[in-house]
Amino acid sequence: MRKLLRFISLPSSDRMLLLRAAFMLTAIRLGLYLLPFKTLRRILERTGRPRRQRAAPSVEQVVRAVASASRYIPAAGSCLTRALAAQVLLLRNGHPASFHIGVTLNGGRRLDAHAWVESGGRIVIGETPELRHYTPLLRLEGERS
Repeated sequence: MRKLLRFISLPSSDRMLLLRAAFMLTAIRLGLYLLPFKTLRRILERTGRPRRQRAAPSVEQVVRAVASASRYIPAAGSCLTRALAAQVLLLRNGHPASFHIGVTLNGGRRLDAHAWVESGGRIVIGETPELRHYTPLLRLEGERS
C-alpha cells in the first residue's frame, strides 16, 4: 500500500515515465521470448525514434525509472532487458544511447554475457566492477535526431 501511495504522490511526469518504463520492460521481455533478436531490434529502432515533447526527462530520470520498474516486472531484471529498455527510452527522449554486449570467461570455464548502455560518454545502465573483464561483441549506436 505504501508503494502505491508513493507512486500516486509522484508528479504526473514521473508517473508517466515510470509507466512507460514498465511497459517497455514488459514488451521487451516478451519480445525476447517470442522473437529473434534481429527482429526485436528492428522494432525497437522504430520505437526509439525521438518524440516531440515539452520537457524531456533527463538521462538520470530515465535510468531511475527503468531501474525502479524492473524491480516489479517479473523476469525484467536481466541486464539485457534493462539495457534495451533504457536505450529505447533515452533515444525517445532525445538522449544519445549506445547499447553494448560483452562476454567473459567466468573462472575460465563458463561464458558469461553482460549488456550495458552508455550515454554522454558514461555507462548509465549495467555498470559493474567486473565490466573491464568483458570483451565487447556488439555495439549498437543510437543518436538523437
